Amino acid sequence: MNIDIFIPARLNSKRLPKKHLEIINGTPMIENLINRLSQTKKIRKIIVCTTNQDSDNELVQFLEKKDILYFRGSEKDILRRFARAAKKFKTDVIIDVEGDKIYTDPKFVDKIAVIMEGDEHYDFVIGNDSKTIFNPNNHFVHGIIPTAIRVSSLKNMIRTNLPKNIETGYKEIFVKNPNIKKKFLIMKSKLDIPQDLRLTVDYPNDIKFARLVFEKLDNNFTHRNILSIIKDNPRLLKIIERTNKIWERNYKLETKNFKYIIKSRL
Repeated sequence: MNIDIFIPARLNSKRLPKKHLEIINGTPMIENLINRLSQTKKIRKIIVCTTNQDSDNELVQFLEKKDILYFRGSEKDILRRFARAAKKFKTDVIIDVEGDKIYTDPKFVDKIAVIMEGDEHYDFVIGNDSKTIFNPNNHFVHGIIPTAIRVSSLKNMIRTNLPKNIETGYKEIFVKNPNIKKKFLIMKSKLDIPQDLRLTVDYPNDIKFARLVFEKLDNNFTHRNILSIIKDNPRLLKIIERTNKIWERNYKLETKNFKYIIKSRL
């Protein structure tokens, strides 16, 4: 079974343009992420899935310079971008690590890969804080635990005539589809997790927060190290306390009509 990491990334972000090339602890953000993911044991390839737009030429030039694998596809239809990349690289299972999820824990990548290799043949696995109800607003869990998509299920999903503008909230297609065999991976931790801890990069304050956190970490950090830093430096949360509310408002606006389409077509 070919299990590959796909990193969707583009530079033409409305919220934070060129964020993937922002320097964090002396290294571009996307390179930081790839260096971390290279520690995984179960992954065959790491592939950046960007768009075929001219705005992403700079990203591609950087990836070529660093000998990082990449694929260029649809700007808005991320699922078809994934499907075509999977065809090119002969991928069976996609581990979806979004380019702004720079805190993703390689151990959870491997854990999800093992689940997808198992006998139960899940189509979709995602981190969550509940075994029954999907919560997209938990920016700690989703910042640490990636998503897995079986390519055969992805192909079947695309055949259901989904809208072509699928950029935000696309994981909910799999969550809400009753024909998809899914699993919510729950993080079992006895550590105190601040409710407003945001482990993703969407806004300028997220970059500021990441720079301060990363300068205190080595490349082998875990979620425990992050929580320890926050506990010792509680003022760090002040930097990102407003971004959660902004993200949630924008997410609801961006996925309002999309969720209706999902419900009506599945």
